[in-house]
Amino acid sequence: MAQKLVIKVTAGADAPERCSQAFTVAAVAAASGVEVSLWLTGESAWFALPGRAAEFQLPHAAPLPDLIDGIQAGGRITLCTQCAARRGIEEEDVIDGVRIAGAQVFVSEIMPEGVRALVY
Repeated sequence: MAQKLVIKVTAGADAPERCSQAFTVAAVAAASGVEVSLWLTGESAWFALPGRAAEFQLPHAAPLPDLIDGIQAGGRITLCTQCAARRGIEEEDVIDGVRIAGAQVFVSEIMPEGVRALVY
């Protein structure tokens, strides 16, 4: 089994099923004891802001705020630097526990042995 799972979610409300799948897989992995790093890119960047996850609705899917809590309990959530900048999101705007970092950090997370990376 992978020692760490890095998930990059590029979809938000524009592709709700893909978005929900990424958050669900990340939360399940974290609950299973896998070290998880979830990266918010593209339209998923909006979920780094307080209250935005609560606005997300998808029938038969777990609520996004619950999934975020589960991910943060066993892992880390990162907002893409460029994605944040394009949306005018600053460090002080994001929910507690979310960091803003760029491609160099992403690459450093996915390259070590024992890491699996998924992109949704």
